[in-house]
Amino acid sequence: MKRIVAAVAAAGLAAGLMAAAPAASADSGVRFDPAPIAWGPCASNSLKAAGAECGFLEVPMDYSAPGGAKVSVAVSRIKHKTAKSQGIMLVNPGGPGGSGLGLSVLGKYVPNHAGDNYDWIGFDPRGVGSSKPAISCDGNYFSYNRPAYVPSTPQLEKTWLDRTKAYAEACRKNGAILDHLKTTDVAQDMDSLRKALGEKQINYYGFSYGTYLGQVYSTLYPKNVRRMVLDGNVDPRKVWYQANLDQDVAFDKNIKIYFDWLAKYDDVYHLGKTGDAVERLWYDTQRKLTRNPAGGIIGGDEWTDIFLQAGYYVFGWVDMAEAFDGYVHKGDWQTLKKLYDDSNPPGNDNGFAVYLGVQCTDVQWPTNWNKWRVDNWLTYFRAPFETWGNAWFNAPCVYWPAKAGKPVNIDGSKVAGALLISEELDAATPYAGSLEVRKRFPNSSLISAPGGTTHAGSLSGVSCVDDKVADYLATGALPKRQPGNHSDVQCSPVPPPVPDGAAAQKSDASAKVAQEKQSTLAQLLHF
Repeated sequence: MKRIVAAVAAAGLAAGLMAAAPAASADSGVRFDPAPIAWGPCASNSLKAAGAECGFLEVPMDYSAPGGAKVSVAVSRIKHKTAKSQGIMLVNPGGPGGSGLGLSVLGKYVPNHAGDNYDWIGFDPRGVGSSKPAISCDGNYFSYNRPAYVPSTPQLEKTWLDRTKAYAEACRKNGAILDHLKTTDVAQDMDSLRKALGEKQINYYGFSYGTYLGQVYSTLYPKNVRRMVLDGNVDPRKVWYQANLDQDVAFDKNIKIYFDWLAKYDDVYHLGKTGDAVERLWYDTQRKLTRNPAGGIIGGDEWTDIFLQAGYYVFGWVDMAEAFDGYVHKGDWQTLKKLYDDSNPPGNDNGFAVYLGVQCTDVQWPTNWNKWRVDNWLTYFRAPFETWGNAWFNAPCVYWPAKAGKPVNIDGSKVAGALLISEELDAATPYAGSLEVRKRFPNSSLISAPGGTTHAGSLSGVSCVDDKVADYLATGALPKRQPGNHSDVQCSPVPPPVPDGAAAQKSDASAKVAQEKQSTLAQLLHF
């Protein structure tokens, strides 16, 4: 995924050529029995207010040597509110590299109090956030006015290769943990968490990359999974190189949908009466910023990164539209800076470092830059919006200072059930991934939202989706599985916003509720 903190978002040889590790059983490997978690007050005010308790799970850095070095996984818990519990519900927000410690509050967003029957467990995966050690390489890597993404000259390409190599080299200082950040390591931590909490099974709610973590966990430990919701499904055939190339094409389609939306509200933003006109203005502004960064800091790269969010979700469309309008018509670059900083907190590269630590070692990426060059130029000619930004985001994997493994062969045939969710124009995890996961999990059901562009948007106020999540968590009942290679039930997507001041604006209370709720959840998920 391109990002973890503003998203984004999910990538060796093409997936079809990769060797896959066989599925392991729950009893494979060296046994590790964790100590119980010593629960205490949380440092986070929001978790305190929600009645959560926090602690650390101590696990081996290397599960093949359980007596060796340890890592501490930060965990939060909000206990069930009913007389009878349905067990623990582990939650992961995606990334990889997203902090999930605050997600123990997610239960309150499930309709009809169906979340009240569970102990909701948030955690920062190893290396992330409040877990110890938390890795970092170069906190200034995303500083302002970086070299232009599109390597239009050999010198510019070399500049970016040198930057990405230097970042990978800077990561060496993190030491041995770099060899133990794979998805399989985190899946083992999840099972240690199950044991530490004294449970025979887990329930699981995963967003974005968290769906792949759920796929891996349930392949390794199928009998330990009770109920599982996977929203925004990673295609297990394409981890991770091809997944990113697929994202580039999908984001290009979605940004055009956003440009069409801006044109629809030209009476508010005055950016163009057609999507094509808005697109021309957007790229013209990008070129101008590349030559002359706004405020000396917001260049063409930062401009691209800000608007990438419009390809992920609809809830931020108004904020980005106002920033676009404000800069083009009034020269307001401070709002652009704020949006950029929200996505890339100055001095903090923890999420990015873990993102690379997982993706670069889950599978071997191509180490011959010629392959990257050819694949990304061919993709760029079809989809110029995000291709080279995404390529450089992942390019440290060419030089990554830790040995790569082989991906797990995802097999959900022994899993009792799973609820899959996807909007059909999701760019971060394209819809084909959800169809593939549905095939591999024969006891699953898939809810899709035709025409929707929002990534991992469940529990955001769309009752058709959220009520089915609630029913499944309450009773285990899934929508009836239909024959064929398609979703089992279709719902409306998260609705696009209607900006204040739009001509002939109609009051749509349900849309407003959905947008407010989705925005709140997005902050929790660090997207």
